[in-house]
Amino acid sequence: MSTDLTFITNEPGKSLADRFANLLKDDTRLFDCLVGYFFISGFHNLHTNLDNIEKIRILVGLQTDRSVYDLIQHAAQPELDLKSHAATKAEAAKELLNELETSPDTAAIEAGVNKFLTWLRSGKLEVKAYPSEKLHAKVYIMTFHETDRDKGRVITGSSNLTQSGLQENLEFNVELKNVSDYDFALSKFNELWSVAVDVKKPVEETILRKSPYAQFTPYELYLKFLYEYFRTELNRPSAMPV
Repeated sequence: MSTDLTFITNEPGKSLADRFANLLKDDTRLFDCLVGYFFISGFHNLHTNLDNIEKIRILVGLQTDRSVYDLIQHAAQPELDLKSHAATKAEAAKELLNELETSPDTAAIEAGVNKFLTWLRSGKLEVKAYPSEKLHAKVYIMTFHETDRDKGRVITGSSNLTQSGLQENLEFNVELKNVSDYDFALSKFNELWSVAVDVKKPVEETILRKSPYAQFTPYELYLKFLYEYFRTELNRPSAMPV
């Protein structure tokens, strides 16, 4: 079997997670990701190889509902831009919460979520959402250290930044090594990044206040227990006449 890593399919010995581990740990200074979907629960596959990275930027598309999409698409006047950004932030928080509530309850995933939050707060990690349904690209750009052999690498194909995309699904990705491909990909990424919406605050608040990984005071935890225990009763329509 050929050992050429131009194509990465997630077959044995050819997983995207393994290739990232090889490229990120020692060579890479900057890591940019453009993805249609991003699941924090898949972050545990990568974070140990990202410790020495100076900056990580994740640009994610949103699978919005029709009303949110219409709001974004019709935000042509400057006075509507705020609403467009608010809708995008709300959708990003909604998708994140749904993902965290349905992800497996494992120590590895919790470690990934905690590292994600730490880096988000420190500024090492930035996350933006592109306010359109039309972003479906998957591009990963690794910028090497200046003393390295060349500028960097680009991996593009079918894999999203998820557990399935990195390891489990049969995918078809290609690694680009030409400087012209790297320059084009980085230029396009920066163009999209410049008009995307910063979702740091809603992402951080969702993790800290609403998700299974939320940090509650003992009293808040007690109230949450009471609500979960009596939720059915509290949400039952009252039998008393109005």
